[in-house]
Amino acid sequence: MGQKVNPIGLRLALTKNWDSRWFAKKSHFGDWLYEDTLIREKIKKDFYHAAIGKIQIERFANRIRVTIFSARPGLLIGRKGSELEALKEAISTYANNREIAAVDVVEIKKAETNALLIAENIAMQLERRIGFRRAMKKAIQTAMEMGADGIKVRCAGRLGGAELARTEQYKEGRVPLHTLKANIDYGFTEANTVAGKIGVKVWVCHKELTEDQQYAINAKKGKVQKESAR
Repeated sequence: MGQKVNPIGLRLALTKNWDSRWFAKKSHFGDWLYEDTLIREKIKKDFYHAAIGKIQIERFANRIRVTIFSARPGLLIGRKGSELEALKEAISTYANNREIAAVDVVEIKKAETNALLIAENIAMQLERRIGFRRAMKKAIQTAMEMGADGIKVRCAGRLGGAELARTEQYKEGRVPLHTLKANIDYGFTEANTVAGKIGVKVWVCHKELTEDQQYAINAKKGKVQKESAR
């Protein structure tokens, strides 16, 4: 069962929080969900090289707040915030011209231990025809050196341009997928190689809880006061 459940979805009620934070009536839910998908795709496409690890979207009344977690915040902000203003205008068109309250950029201090960024880095190397074993082992070594408790990497597809598709997996340290209190970060992406698509999955076990997870735990215990929307 542990191999068939998304580690983040499994822990949503405990230590993880939603990336889209809003409540909608049944008539609006589908439209808002589609808007969130378009906004994320737009940001990812325009700022692919900004190493974006996560995009959070919050809605209150007719206003939207977008928080982008990036390892290279300078590329997102631009000179004197010019890129951020242009992005704000672009996002409003996807959100049916609703007011974009703010576009915040948060720096990811340890990009080497972020599961999605690791997966994207491996996928980029596969597209450049670097050996998949070399790319996977290098990512594992770097993550362990940067303080990860454990990491597991799995690639599936026509690896090395082989005739038959297969799956390769490497693991180091501890990655307890059934331990719900474990701080597991999960990332998935696809590499578009000449031979076809290669799927890359990464699980990273962190030693301490992130700020997001600590907030979710405190909120569940009733320790966090509700902030009024500005």
